[in-house]
Amino acid sequence: MTVISETEAHFTANSARDKHPLPATRNQAEHAVGAASAESEEVVRLHHVNRRFGTTQALKDVSLTVKRGEIVGIIGRSGAGKSTLIRCLNGLERPDDGIIEIEGNPITGLSEKQLQSVRSRVGMVFQHFNLLSAKTVEQNVALPLKIAGYDKAQRKARVAELLALVGLEDKAAQYPAALSGGQKQRVGIARALAANPALLLCDEATSALDPETTRSILALLQSLNQKLGITVLLITHEMEVIKKVAHRVAVLNGGEIIEEGPVWQVFAHPQSALTRTLLSGLLPQLPEALAEKLSQHRAGEAIYSVHYAAQDDVGQARQGEILTLMAAELAGQFRLIQGGVDHIQHYAVVRFFFSVPVANAESEQNILHWLQQQQAHVELIGYVTGHA
Repeated sequence: MTVISETEAHFTANSARDKHPLPATRNQAEHAVGAASAESEEVVRLHHVNRRFGTTQALKDVSLTVKRGEIVGIIGRSGAGKSTLIRCLNGLERPDDGIIEIEGNPITGLSEKQLQSVRSRVGMVFQHFNLLSAKTVEQNVALPLKIAGYDKAQRKARVAELLALVGLEDKAAQYPAALSGGQKQRVGIARALAANPALLLCDEATSALDPETTRSILALLQSLNQKLGITVLLITHEMEVIKKVAHRVAVLNGGEIIEEGPVWQVFAHPQSALTRTLLSGLLPQLPEALAEKLSQHRAGEAIYSVHYAAQDDVGQARQGEILTLMAAELAGQFRLIQGGVDHIQHYAVVRFFFSVPVANAESEQNILHWLQQQQAHVELIGYVTGHA
């Protein structure tokens, strides 16, 4: 019962039909999004938001803006406050203090009836799909439109358009039980888009899916963002998801945003220990056998890590360019241990580890000076005696 009532809380949101008319075609939908863009640059604004449950502070002084057309990821471990944040955004939770605005309209302090018109601008995609098993795909997608009072012809036209948009035009008459997990999530996305929202909230939308299906759903979200200009706020605990689709990322820990910025920048220069931990599976790491030998006693070899980001030139990746230059200009002065390059938002993001003999202080200084000139972030992580 709880799941259905939470889902229907979003469906009943579309009573303000005269304010946001339902586009009958995709062209009209795109025109409506373009018109709305002129109204407000910021789709979401949180300003010093706090939410407490007894002695537990689920959100602590959270401030964040999401601009129209952005895909912004909110990442954090279980218990970080992600679910509370998303429930505050869709009006299912009320913050104790602070300001939340959707398209410039404050939602804190609104009555349940007043919240309905705000929710009409917010689509919700759930982790476990939340489809009604007794209704067909077509009926599930049409449900928010039916509740809002659209006639049968309008509903049928809009549902057909949406199912084509998510690649399920041949599944309209099927029931959820006959669908795969990825197909169910596509139905959930189509339903969330039914009333042409300005904002799509995705709450762990891929965490119940296998890796291949996850990739297809993320590609769909990217496509919808590009075709419709829809703003997406993605709640996840998977940094891989952030890397694939988000433009910006905010790291949530203990109810606080501890780091925020463009995805490429956060990958290239993670500031917090938590962010570095979340990235550990995606970025090259020091070999375990070598890490176990690390000491703070200056002897043997000094081990350094390097983070570096360079913008790709007209889409041509500058793969490993810093290593090529380093090897050419400082040949024989260092030993490369491990490294790799990734490409995020037209940036080549490089991380590698190298060592230099402590006895050769001149080489060490030459290398550090050269890397600083390249605007690379260099960190001494310890010393080892002998080779790993």
